Amino acid sequence: MDYFETDPAVDAKQVGIEGLSRYGKAAIVTMAYDPRFAIAFVGSSGEGGAKLHRRNWGELVENIASSGEYHWMGGNFLKYAGPLTWDDLPVDAHELISLCAPRPVFISCGSQRVEGGWVDARGMFLATVAAGPVYTLLGKKDLGTSEFPPLETALVEGDLAFRQHSGGHTTGPNWPTFLAFAGRYLKGPPVAAAPGETADRQ
Repeated sequence: MDYFETDPAVDAKQVGIEGLSRYGKAAIVTMAYDPRFAIAFVGSSGEGGAKLHRRNWGELVENIASSGEYHWMGGNFLKYAGPLTWDDLPVDAHELISLCAPRPVFISCGSQRVEGGWVDARGMFLATVAAGPVYTLLGKKDLGTSEFPPLETALVEGDLAFRQHSGGHTTGPNWPTFLAFAGRYLKGPPVAAAPGETADRQ
């Protein structure tokens, strides 16, 4: 983003961020802490991302504090895997999503049957629902429901969005839905008219 702000070929006010899995964690944290990003597409981020910490399902705090993943986290976080527990955490993932407000965020995941329950689709959905009051406070629209939707149902009418596709650990099947959602917020530059066409196509 620092570079994009120096490049006249890029509209730095219309840059989004996307990531899957550990990069989904990175995408939601970046969106929360860097207000320069306009939109986020957060794929299967699970624990440490958009999934509720204080939920006994799928990947847990203890997993990301373990020998294989602890280096992703700040040292202060690790104590919640012992001697403290995830119930002692003073904050949860819905507050991380809330820090992105009022900017649009699309939460993506695969089906439990294919991707598995590790990323906890329902836990990410619940965190997105719980972030809704901050969006409405700022004059934006939440998910519009607190009922977990059927597979392949796009909740995209608000500024928070959620869709669980029928595939596995990928954002691929959700790209068309995300791009349509993003089209409400990001606009390309005017396209020069070809001979016989009207100018200012977008």
